[in-house]
Amino acid sequence: MSSKTNELARECQRQYDNCLYTAVSLQIWLRWLRALKVCFTIAPIVFGSLGSWRILAQSSDSTMKNFGALASFLGGLLSTIYSALKLDTHITEAKSAAAELTNLRDGFRQAALIWSKKSFDEFETEFLKLRGRLEKVRNVGLTPPDVCFKLAQRKVRSGDYHFDIDDETRSEALPEGAVAPPQNLLSK
Repeated sequence: MSSKTNELARECQRQYDNCLYTAVSLQIWLRWLRALKVCFTIAPIVFGSLGSWRILAQSSDSTMKNFGALASFLGGLLSTIYSALKLDTHITEAKSAAAELTNLRDGFRQAALIWSKKSFDEFETEFLKLRGRLEKVRNVGLTPPDVCFKLAQRKVRSGDYHFDIDDETRSEALPEGAVAPPQNLLSK
């Protein structure tokens, strides 16, 4: 394998890692956004019900009356906060980006393992197509919280994204003539 092909294959492996961690970060963030959406949907109903509950509204206890007033206030406020946060838009964008990054992850892996065996021009053409798609996803500018990335690192390193076929011990099970994936793609 030529030096240029080797370097391009290494870059595919870097982009594989990049897409893997970013996609998992977005998937974790997406779960949080969906949970927030549920909370912002249910909380106004609960607070509105509490605020209009006759036992609280007609109570002689000022604490109960204040709680009822606060519940009514929160019931109305949370809907406004939900609209301002534009969670539906963030959910749609995160879902789309996570799916595309997962596809790109697989594409970069395949480029490193398969396209790198073709001529350099064919390999470079395939790499540039993948790179163009990656740039489109990056232009969306999604930035999940850092804690999502830390959780993604932990999840990937735990082996959740490791496939049995990639084990060195299972390389004998590959079809005749097939090449086992490079170790640095397997050590995740």
